[in-house]
Amino acid sequence: MWYDYRFRAYPNRTGVTAEVERHIDVHRQTYNHTRYEYQTLDIDEANIGSAYQHQKRLTEWKDEWPVFSEVHSKALQKTVERFYDNLSNLSEKKQNGHKVGWLKWKSPREYQSITYSQSGFELKNTSGRTATLWLSKIGDIPIRYHRPIPDNATIKEVTLKKETTGEWYVTFGLEVEDTALPEKPDVDDLDVEDCVGVDLGITNYIYTSDGDSVDWLDLTDEYERLRREQRSLSRKEHGSNNWEKQRHEVAKVKRRIKRKVKDFQHKLTTWLVTTYDAMFVEDLNVAGMLQSEGNARNKQDAAWRGFIEVLEYKGDLYGTHVVQVNPAGTTKECAECGVETEKPLWVREHSCPSCGFKTDRDANASYNVLFRGLQELGLGQAEVTPVETATAVETDGAGSSSVPAGRVIETGSLGA
Repeated sequence: MWYDYRFRAYPNRTGVTAEVERHIDVHRQTYNHTRYEYQTLDIDEANIGSAYQHQKRLTEWKDEWPVFSEVHSKALQKTVERFYDNLSNLSEKKQNGHKVGWLKWKSPREYQSITYSQSGFELKNTSGRTATLWLSKIGDIPIRYHRPIPDNATIKEVTLKKETTGEWYVTFGLEVEDTALPEKPDVDDLDVEDCVGVDLGITNYIYTSDGDSVDWLDLTDEYERLRREQRSLSRKEHGSNNWEKQRHEVAKVKRRIKRKVKDFQHKLTTWLVTTYDAMFVEDLNVAGMLQSEGNARNKQDAAWRGFIEVLEYKGDLYGTHVVQVNPAGTTKECAECGVETEKPLWVREHSCPSCGFKTDRDANASYNVLFRGLQELGLGQAEVTPVETATAVETDGAGSSSVPAGRVIETGSLGA
């Protein structure tokens, strides 16, 4: 399993900031020259077309331009690979029907990171709250070592990045063997009472088939401040010192929003994977939903795709099954009889005209997600029908609770 640990870095404390920025600029030129050759050279004659083939040209580059010899060779190879990774992502989007252009030339502001892969780095002095990262041809960089890297993890990659706020961060790409992770319960041994369906809702961030709901994260103040800072930025002369200072202020507000959402998602997913043995969630096409009319802002703030990715990551980390199910019709379909009923967004109650089953709209969807997930694992359906357990959101019925998002942030879980 692969996962990342991120730490704050302070290259200025050892006086290597200028050297780091010079190395990043050399890598930027490497990226741009890879792009140039891919566009202008005959792929067959130049023997390029893949990262592995293109990396062989680095020796020629170093002979012609000695500046490429001043940076670590493995990091240089990783930059060439970065171009081809971007090219693959572009091709994948095109195959999926998206209208795409061509990879752009990178300006200094757009290229602010370097990656060391396999070698050229060493983590030292890890006994306290600070540690030292040594990078080949750069030197020592102090980092805030706020959490130790697990003993069973191997550092495979190190990425040093300058954020738009001007702060530096280092990300360690860690590999942990699957044998070191907790085993997931055998599917045949799963108890349906320990399984849950999770609906990503409109009035609530999530609603579970157990009747629990979590409110949306309130970012009203943050977005109001972002609007103020962006208005202030628009009044500055583009490129001036005041404009640059204000651009940092805008970046800080955006960073705060991003961190609050990420922190909320991590705490919420940790609660879910430590409470249940199996979770089922809709496989949503978030990109398509954002392109549709109406409610796009809320969908983007929810960062649903990010939530699902964090949930899957936590599932592997804690030994919990996370299964994505087909989302088509989970809201329209009656969880009791299966009859589909059209419901506009403003209708918040499910009332089946066929069997008379009534419950909250999101509760009905969560039951359908649960049933589809159980069928996906070959476990059939839960023994307790939704008619017996359905409780609307915000009620105080037994087995149901609504939790404000602030409580998730403050306590780190939904527990008391």
